[in-house]
Amino acid sequence: MALGRARESRRIVGACLCLVVSWTDPEGSRPCLGALLLGYYDPDGRLVYAGRAGTGIDYAELERLWRRLRPLATPEMPLDMPPPRDSRFGSPLTLSRVHWVRPELVAEVKYLTWTEDNLLRQVVYEGLREDKPAAEVRRAVPYPKPAEPARPAARARRPRPA
Repeated sequence: MALGRARESRRIVGACLCLVVSWTDPEGSRPCLGALLLGYYDPDGRLVYAGRAGTGIDYAELERLWRRLRPLATPEMPLDMPPPRDSRFGSPLTLSRVHWVRPELVAEVKYLTWTEDNLLRQVVYEGLREDKPAAEVRRAVPYPKPAEPARPAARARRPRPA
């Protein structure tokens, strides 16, 4: 079982496919890599940043990913726009510790929600999908928010008898 997956799986509500666009340096005792930076193609064909996944990856998978990512390394950022350096969710992103790759690997992830600024929140890595072509990775059209039910009108208070 991946590190910490049992606790996290109780909160997860969505799943999607994303492209791996980068990895970050590891911290502490973690080997090989820290987190995967993810993206997807928008309807205009631009590669858009979707968030980071660092949990759900056991040590054997960290090493396997690192071996697959190193040959894909590129000095050029593949994203249309750089990812935000900070977020309300997670530690700040230090671009000098990011290693860009050609977006050829497709990862399946689970997540809690998409934020208002179109980033995945509480992302759990599930594995690579060899059966999915990278060029077809698109964000699924989000469902519209349901309209809030109308609140009943406030009832007028009756005066208390004296």
